[in-house]
Amino acid sequence: MTSNRQYAKEIAMNVNWEGREYTFEKPMLVSRLLEELAITREGHLVVANNKLVTEDHRLQAGDNVRVIRVVSGG
Repeated sequence: MTSNRQYAKEIAMNVNWEGREYTFEKPMLVSRLLEELAITREGHLVVANNKLVTEDHRLQAGDNVRVIRVVSGG
């Protein structure tokens, strides 16, 4: 038997951005995730389940997602 809390963790998408953990219950495109977090597409990369994904990739429940800030210099 699975507790409700454990079940919710299994169907949720976990997102790590700048050391913070976010949980989303519904599948969404990467572009939508970036909008939800209010961050720019140009300045960030998204990695889902250890693979770099594009903004038209659909994130699913159970995915482990990291948003990485792009840093450049001269």
